[in-house]
Amino acid sequence: MSTPPTSQDQQPPHPEPTEPTERTEPTAPAEPTEPLWRPDPARAAASRLVAFQRWAAEQHGAPAAPLAPVATDAEAATRYADLHRWSVEDLPRFWTAVTEYFDVRFHTPPTAVLAEPATMPGASWFPGATLNYAEHALRAAEDPANADRPAILHLDERTAEPVATSWSELRRQVGSLAAALRARGVRPGDRVSAYLPNIPQAAVALLATAAVGATWTSCAPDFGARSVLDRFQQIEPTVLFAVDGYHYGGKNHDRTEVVAELRRELPTLRTVVHVPLLDTPAPEGTLRYDDLVAGEAEPVFEPVPFDHPLWVLYSSGTTGLPKAIVQSQGGILVEHLKQAALHLDLGPDDRFLWYTSTGWMMWNFLLAGLLTGTTIVTYDGSPGHPDTGALWSVAARTRATVLGTSAAYVIASRKAELHPGRDLDLSAVRCLGTTGSPLPPDGFQWIYDEVKPDVWLASVSGGTDVCSCFVGGVPTLPVHLGEIQAPCLGAAVEAWDPAGHPLTDAVGELVVTKPLPSMPTGFWNDPDGVRYHDSYFDTYPGIWRHGDWITATGRGTVVIHGRSDSTLNRQGVRMGSADIYEVVERLPEIAESLVIGLEEPDGGYWMPLFVVLAPDAVLDDDLTARIRTSLRTELSPRHVPDEVITVQGLPHTLTGKRLEVPVKRLLGGTPLTKAVNPGSVDNLDHLRFFEQLATTRKH
Repeated sequence: MSTPPTSQDQQPPHPEPTEPTERTEPTAPAEPTEPLWRPDPARAAASRLVAFQRWAAEQHGAPAAPLAPVATDAEAATRYADLHRWSVEDLPRFWTAVTEYFDVRFHTPPTAVLAEPATMPGASWFPGATLNYAEHALRAAEDPANADRPAILHLDERTAEPVATSWSELRRQVGSLAAALRARGVRPGDRVSAYLPNIPQAAVALLATAAVGATWTSCAPDFGARSVLDRFQQIEPTVLFAVDGYHYGGKNHDRTEVVAELRRELPTLRTVVHVPLLDTPAPEGTLRYDDLVAGEAEPVFEPVPFDHPLWVLYSSGTTGLPKAIVQSQGGILVEHLKQAALHLDLGPDDRFLWYTSTGWMMWNFLLAGLLTGTTIVTYDGSPGHPDTGALWSVAARTRATVLGTSAAYVIASRKAELHPGRDLDLSAVRCLGTTGSPLPPDGFQWIYDEVKPDVWLASVSGGTDVCSCFVGGVPTLPVHLGEIQAPCLGAAVEAWDPAGHPLTDAVGELVVTKPLPSMPTGFWNDPDGVRYHDSYFDTYPGIWRHGDWITATGRGTVVIHGRSDSTLNRQGVRMGSADIYEVVERLPEIAESLVIGLEEPDGGYWMPLFVVLAPDAVLDDDLTARIRTSLRTELSPRHVPDEVITVQGLPHTLTGKRLEVPVKRLLGGTPLTKAVNPGSVDNLDHLRFFEQLATTRKH
């Protein structure tokens, strides 16, 4: 059995696809006798998805959506499958329909929708067009009727009731901050960085950055200085928004020394903005955030090209520095309008809460609620403090209608024997989103037993790479045990075997065969596009290979089995093993190390650290504690392993690279002869240790 993290190690379980349990034989999902949930016919007929389909049928030749509600599950599946097929077979018509239906404001109209040739990588969307993401995020504030309606509701561990930021106040603060940034020389293309938690100030700073036409990037303040610098140094920011600390798990965590190090090691910084969450004075040479948002300037939205960089997100950094993933203002705008409005059915009457941090793409997606006029709920704190039910309490207190969490949190709630539906008022919650790792069938069942029997479970899967979902919720379809409802509109998702043949009801690689607008415009400092190409298009030329094992079922649903590569995904945040090795192997007692993340059948996630000790060193309690402390302070609490295990030696390729994937396969139960080519390993005895460990853990 794996050892769970101590209470001080536990961090919020965030969503995003995680590690797989290796499968040597394709297996189809079990056929349930009945769906767990069916949408109310009247509610489904009134969804934004159905309204869009009817409009697109009239205006753009989409498949017709009859006025009568669907009578059977099969009819609902067929109707959505027809719409999805149209959305991926005629990309220009579909994305034109999206921009027209949501009244995307082009300052300069495009010359085309998708420039020819529409290849991957290199697809060019809406060439010639100019727009501004922030203008659309603040459109609800233009209606006087929304002036006092909350745009953001905020809670932290110390507040009993949410604090509201109205639409008019949000617009005023963004206008003031954008003017302040311009006055300090920030121009389109400059990079603005943030070391902030999930607080309203972060949302204001992102929108002001986008309004100016600058490029945003952020890390959560539980990241250590080295992790932040590995990211920010690549893009050379001119502005840094930074907190003095944060409150988590009932404790204050001072970050003043980390911020001081960031200032020393980021020589391109011209402006540092101090956000005093712990009420410390602004350090010398910094500006006070409250002063910058105190003005009355109307926001000015810089028209930028459709493919102008909106933000930079980061990969885990498994084989080196994290990849700096660039996504565009226009691509994110149209993708998030589609995903938030059509797939989550978000609108002005909703309150949208997704538990996340600013170091993970779901925070960026949370802001998509603003595009649909939705009130977003930001929460800064632990989902498990003062007890495991904390996040359910936040949802109840904010009257969230769409609640997003992770599979890990659902499983933790089940193991804690919580009864949130019985003990709290969750009557407002109509949709529960989950991601971060595949939600096991027990998690599906627990939600319907203990949260709400009539809740729409919108399990989703996508990634940082596109800042959206490939597969996810559909408000008109039933929910089947252990299965995601369908591929998302515009996403040409298939499961492929190694030879590139599509599979149905068998496990294959998740591929996307046609471009999406939110796919990266490239990686920062990758001018020839080699890293970008090799990350997604090396296995199947011209086809995006995402790195997930999936089953595309015959009824149109999708099962995610986890990661097909060696990326770590601890509690929903992807991490690089190289970061861990760098810290652990600084300790003189450690000669070498290997870390593996393994998803377990019960929904758990086991992340052991294997260490080769230096001569005369002993793995005692003191050394184990120092390993944990080093990882917690220099990287983040999420990097702390579940167990530290000594090994005599580690297996390598003949060129000296650690064999992470074969070790992971062995621990997942794959026989050694199928896990690796023996001729490529420097020492097979070192691999046999892991094969034996897998057998021991089973018993």
